[in-house]
Amino acid sequence: MNARPASLPATLLIVLLTTQLVGCAGAPERPETLRQALYGLGEVAAERVLAAPALPSPGTSQVLLLATPEVDPTLGIDQERLRESLTRALLGATDGPQVLNWSDVMREGGGDNQWRLESRLDADGPRLTLSDRDLLPYRLTLALRRPGSETALWTTDISGALDASAL
Repeated sequence: MNARPASLPATLLIVLLTTQLVGCAGAPERPETLRQALYGLGEVAAERVLAAPALPSPGTSQVLLLATPEVDPTLGIDQERLRESLTRALLGATDGPQVLNWSDVMREGGGDNQWRLESRLDADGPRLTLSDRDLLPYRLTLALRRPGSETALWTTDISGALDASAL
């Protein structure tokens, strides 16, 4: 009779631990807050770029060379994090282009299928204080150029606000 009560807590403990492990394994990985904030911005930017009339179809035969973004330091966003967000969104597009990081050695032309994507993220007004958070208005400017050319063949602006607690 003593064996039964002792094994019941052990069995219950095993069941609880197994349930916890299954729950952890099945739970989706949650990205960092900054990744979440920039993920949406990257998705919107990728949609705009891929719809640009300057890019010929099909997109899969195009190569986008991403320049290091210019970022207003008052926003508190690292240039590489923004470029990573743009890169992931562009690579995740169905039938999207090839994406490479642009560098100065690529300055002189390339194939007819290469495009340099430049981006600039600026603060677009003062910090907005709400009851539960602060918002940072921004303007993201995107420009497509041919390598070796300073003339923009396409530009667009995207405006919005980032949750400061996500940065």
